[in-house]
Amino acid sequence: MNNQITLIGHVGKDPVSKTFGDNHNRVVKFSVAVKEYTPNSDEEKTMWVDVDAWNGLGDRVLQTITSGREVVIFGKLAINTYPKEVDGVTVQMSKPVVKLTHFHLCGPKPKADSSEESKSEPKKKLAAVKA
Repeated sequence: MNNQITLIGHVGKDPVSKTFGDNHNRVVKFSVAVKEYTPNSDEEKTMWVDVDAWNGLGDRVLQTITSGREVVIFGKLAINTYPKEVDGVTVQMSKPVVKLTHFHLCGPKPKADSSEESKSEPKKKLAAVKA
């Protein structure tokens, strides 16, 4: 069975890097807001999906992905488990996460504080980055 997922959405906050272990592995974490449509109504909902990018791919994420940026995410769907205290009892919680394999940047770069900088950005831009 092949485990692949593709999502298109906007990055919620700037990616955050965490380094751990003796061999200094690094994971870069960010979330993507994905529009969710229901067939029986015109109501639009937003689903937030967590994304993890490891080591070299994480470095490229830190260099190129910023808050508000539209991205196409390609990866593998996984379940992260973590302990959480609920009513004084520690329970195992789980949530889905996309383990990033590659991504594309879409549309214009989010507007910067400088109006001159945003005027020089092209209308459409697509860059591919692979692991």
